[in-house]
Formats: sequence, C-alpha cells, structure tokens
Amino acid sequence: MLLQETRTLLLASSSPRRQELIRTFQLPVQIEVSHVDESYAPLTAPNEIVEELALRKAQAVANNHLADSLDGVVVGSDTIVVFDNQILNKPVDDQDAMRMLMMLQSRTHQVFSGVACIDLKSGKRLVKHRMTEVTMRELSVEQISRYIASGEPRDKAGAYGIQGIGATIVVSIQGCYFNVVGLPLSLLSEMLKELGVDVL
Repeated sequence: MLLQETRTLLLASSSPRRQELIRTFQLPVQIEVSHVDESYAPLTAPNEIVEELALRKAQAVANNHLADSLDGVVVGSDTIVVFDNQILNKPVDDQDAMRMLMMLQSRTHQVFSGVACIDLKSGKRLVKHRMTEVTMRELSVEQISRYIASGEPRDKAGAYGIQGIGATIVVSIQGCYFNVVGLPLSLLSEMLKELGVDVL
C-alpha cells in the first residue's frame, strides 16, 4: 500500500522498549526524543495523566515540524503503575524501588498507558489509553534486593519490567501485555488506521 510505505512514524520517546515495539510494524520510524514537563495536578485520574503526558510528548515533536513538509504521524506514549490509588512512576533510587516492590508483591495493580498520535499533514490528533491488571507473586526482601541489584527496575514505572527477568515475578495479567511494556500495539494500530496508516 503506497500510503503506509511513504509515511513515517515519529516516536517521541527515548525508551528502548517503545522503540523496539514500534519497529514491529515494519513502517519507516524516526526517533525524536521530546523534553517536556511531566508534572501533573494532584488527584488527576490515571487515564487522564497518561493521555495528557502522551499528548505533551507528541505535541513537542510535532511542533518541531511545523515549517517542514514531512508527511508522518507523531506517536507519544506514557505509562504509569497504579496501586491502591497511588501512582508509581520510575523509582528515584534503589530504596524507592524496594518500597514500590514491597507494596506490589503478592497483590494486583493496574498499568495505564496513554497513546497520542498527531498527523503532521492534517493536524488531526488522537489520544487514547489502555489499562492492564497485573498480579505479582509473593516476594521476600532478599528476592526483591536481588532483583533491584540486577539494575532492571531503575528506569521502569513501578520498578519492574515484565519483558525482562521481571517476568518471573508476575503471576498473571488481564489485558494487553504490550501495554505493560509501555506501548499498547493493538491500540496504536487502531489509531494509525484512523489516520490512514494501515499496519496490516
């Protein structure tokens, strides 16, 4: 199909996981890291937070292309972990990672990912989100310490990565697996289709 061969996906993310995932679409991909304020108002609903931050990231990259003729779609995404109405972002240090994992172990939490798509040609914007429930197994302090020592939790919302050794601490998920990794591919493909880009 000519349209999907000529349009570029601009991923507004420095996340290696999102970069790897978006390349599974086998479409031209350009990585442009967006530097935006990721703060949000207290008591904002999780779905609103991830949608707002995803849109900020996408808009920042779209703004860089206002004067050029690039025919593409900017994709922004943001992921947070929520447990008992508490939002868990990336841990600030190992102690923070321990706090988060002690909270999550043997319980079920929610992972929200927001996705924003901006069509550079038409200016059309789409913003949506997905939620997945994740249940973790029971973990001892020693097990959590060993996991933290692996380095994997450091740049992950909720201090774990389901696609790495963190898979061993997850008992079950309800919903989209790729949503937990950080980019819900089925949702993104639906949004791209609305903008005239067919993944399949």
